[in-house]
Amino acid sequence: MPIRTVCCILCMLYGLKTWTQGASITGKVSSEKHSIPFVNLYLKNTTIGSSTDELGMYTLRNIVPGTYTLVATVMGYLPFEQRISLSENQQLVLNIEMEAAAERLDEMVVTGTLKAVSRSESPVPVEVYSPTFLKQNPTANIFEALQNVNGVRPQINCNVCNTGDIHINGLEGPYTLVMIDGMPIVSGLGTVYGLSGIPNSLIEQIEIVKGPASTLYGSEAVGGLINIITKNNLTAPEFFGDTFMTDWGEYNLDVGTKVNLGKNTNLLLGINYFKYDNPIDNNGDNFTDLTLQDRISIFQKWDFKRKNARIFSVAGRYFYEDRWGGELQWTPAFRGGDEIYGESIYTRRWEILGKYQLPVEKQLMFSFSYNDHSQNSVYGNVPYLADQRIGFSQLTWDKSIGKHSLLAGFALRYNYYDDSTPATSNSTGNKPDEVLIPSLFLQDEIAFNKRNSFLVGARYDYDSRHGTIFTPRAAYRFKFTDTDILRLNAGTGFRVVNLFTEEHAALTGARDVIIAEELKPERSFNMNLNYLKKIYADNGTFLAFDASIFYTNFQNSIIPDYDTNPNQIIYDNLNGKSISQGLSASLDIAFPNGLKAMLGGTFQDVGVTENDIKRRQILTESFSANWSISYTVSTWNLTLDYTGNLYGPMRLPLLGTNDPRREFSPTWSIQNIQFSYNKIKNFEFYGGIKNLLNWTPNNGNPFIIARANDPFDKEVSFDANGNAIPTQNNPNGLTFDPSYVYGPNQGIRSFLGLRYTIN
Repeated sequence: MPIRTVCCILCMLYGLKTWTQGASITGKVSSEKHSIPFVNLYLKNTTIGSSTDELGMYTLRNIVPGTYTLVATVMGYLPFEQRISLSENQQLVLNIEMEAAAERLDEMVVTGTLKAVSRSESPVPVEVYSPTFLKQNPTANIFEALQNVNGVRPQINCNVCNTGDIHINGLEGPYTLVMIDGMPIVSGLGTVYGLSGIPNSLIEQIEIVKGPASTLYGSEAVGGLINIITKNNLTAPEFFGDTFMTDWGEYNLDVGTKVNLGKNTNLLLGINYFKYDNPIDNNGDNFTDLTLQDRISIFQKWDFKRKNARIFSVAGRYFYEDRWGGELQWTPAFRGGDEIYGESIYTRRWEILGKYQLPVEKQLMFSFSYNDHSQNSVYGNVPYLADQRIGFSQLTWDKSIGKHSLLAGFALRYNYYDDSTPATSNSTGNKPDEVLIPSLFLQDEIAFNKRNSFLVGARYDYDSRHGTIFTPRAAYRFKFTDTDILRLNAGTGFRVVNLFTEEHAALTGARDVIIAEELKPERSFNMNLNYLKKIYADNGTFLAFDASIFYTNFQNSIIPDYDTNPNQIIYDNLNGKSISQGLSASLDIAFPNGLKAMLGGTFQDVGVTENDIKRRQILTESFSANWSISYTVSTWNLTLDYTGNLYGPMRLPLLGTNDPRREFSPTWSIQNIQFSYNKIKNFEFYGGIKNLLNWTPNNGNPFIIARANDPFDKEVSFDANGNAIPTQNNPNGLTFDPSYVYGPNQGIRSFLGLRYTIN
């Protein structure tokens, strides 16, 4: 008989025996002489447990004589453990004193300063999200999961192929840098695809910084950054499996394990597979509401033990996806033709990244990453073939001298990009974009005392196309108390633009792309005032309030002009100013009875001023809100999660004054509910409903995709200037345009899933 089976039988017999014996433990749980209600208490490795009442009193009965470990846990306090021995019929009185926890305040973060520091000590405000957050609304990729982060919005950029990007505080996706384990491995072509295929069970935490971080991370970190930190061999489970499916026919599978290869090598392996092959057209335009996808991603991370606990780790990922959307009659036989419209994308991508601490007394860390992204796609009859390779290496020196914590570094970035558009060609033929960008940066964090610290840093980049780029920043942190923190940050950012890797609308073939002049790097100046307040109540309630005022001013901003000519997208450096400003606040609260809530809201004004005329930036909401409410009924082993978001009106891209679609979106909301059950050891069953309100963008609109009945504009008449003119079968003078999109077309759906974990 297998050992595991024998152990299970013995545990069952042991549990039965404990139920019939008479020893007991009673007492009171308190903290600083205040009783704590609803504390969970149990004897480790048994089924004996209870919880305190409103006065903090508890009783554990029918315990077999022996030696046990008593465990007490409750939100807002450090876990309590004590070894106890019981004799037959003994009635032990044990009063427990628990210590208020500051673990949420002292989470370790690395993104803000490139150093591992507690969140409370970081001069840069960093938001942290755990795997528990991802489980509250299970998704097939991180892109969708971020919809419940305050001030962060996943933006779908195409009604047909459903690609998108991440907006932070109203800024477009190209201003957001996405990293894995601190390496800028996701950029350009990979912004969308790099957020797919990372198994959620491999994620230790997600750190988000809002505001420029170019001083440490270079180009793309203009509006903010998202750092996905993966688990190591110590924190990862022995084995995990997570699978779910929806009644739309979506299927997602995550599996992974960790393996010890000898005494000094550990391997963490994860595989993600997602498939959706059920064309659905609920809005009746003969186009797929959701892109069909077949995706696989394989991730592995190697950790090597070295002398003096020096770091050496290497990770790699392979990603392949076949996705298509378009007319329901489309098949691969129509790929690239002009009979049936379809957008078909084959993506192959591989990545490698690592860290190696040099074997010297100085704190020298060498980090590197490389990715190769190949994309073979067609948008109707317009091909888009692209190859992108990005290499990144960085050497950092970390030194503390008195009150100064110094960080210096040298980075080298290699960019290669080639596609089938005019972006990489000239009069003599094909000319790939290839550049090597060296960088130097220096940072000094000065701890004047326990309450005051000041950070100053600067970065110097040299781009042969644009010359030198200098980006300084400064941050000040003041702690009124250990739970009241005020932070003031000011900094600059820059971004070197490659339009065709970032603008899906430039690839659909629906509009001509016009580049008015040689585009200069975008520059930004940002200020952010942040206040964080934490409260640990005597009854075990935990509350955190976080509020920020933000302001960002862009120079040389490049914003696509959809308005001047409805058949064109005009790109030019803005001769004026682009400003993003607003207020963001969130409230995180947890009660000892198992109820937790997180509420957030952002009000923002994102506008462009040119020739003294101000207009709202397109596809940017004026306000947003998000929430997640969880309640655990421990006696039933049941958890309820209710999540949702709310978005205010945003200006949408129309095809001129005759376009009958709404100029502004309505206020809209997507809400979800989930039930999780974990009574059976190692198993968790979950299910629920997504998009409870069945909201889709076509509500209140005559159509979403313009001229969906004529996607190749074969029946559209044009004047001498190339503008569509009204005709009998085209009374509004429109052309085919799938770029009118601000939310997902997928309506209400149920889901059911299972998690299996061995720790």
